[in-house]
Amino acid sequence: MASEDELKSEIERLRAENEALKKPARGQVYLKVSEKGGLSVYGLGRFPVTLYREQWERLLGLSDQIKDFIRENDQTLKKKE
Repeated sequence: MASEDELKSEIERLRAENEALKKPARGQVYLKVSEKGGLSVYGLGRFPVTLYREQWERLLGLSDQIKDFIRENDQTLKKKE
């Protein structure tokens, strides 16, 4: 039978493992609602990209234009590897 100290140690290990599993994997893109009610996209860079709903809707409405612009300027746009 395990001692009380061994059980406490195992509980702490499992808690730490559980917390680690809740966090998204490094480099994984995920979304959160910010404190001020904006939509934040994490995992694209060092800092999150946060815009309000109307701004995201406006930006998403421009997705075809953005894709065309990227294609047209492929030679001058840098790619982060």
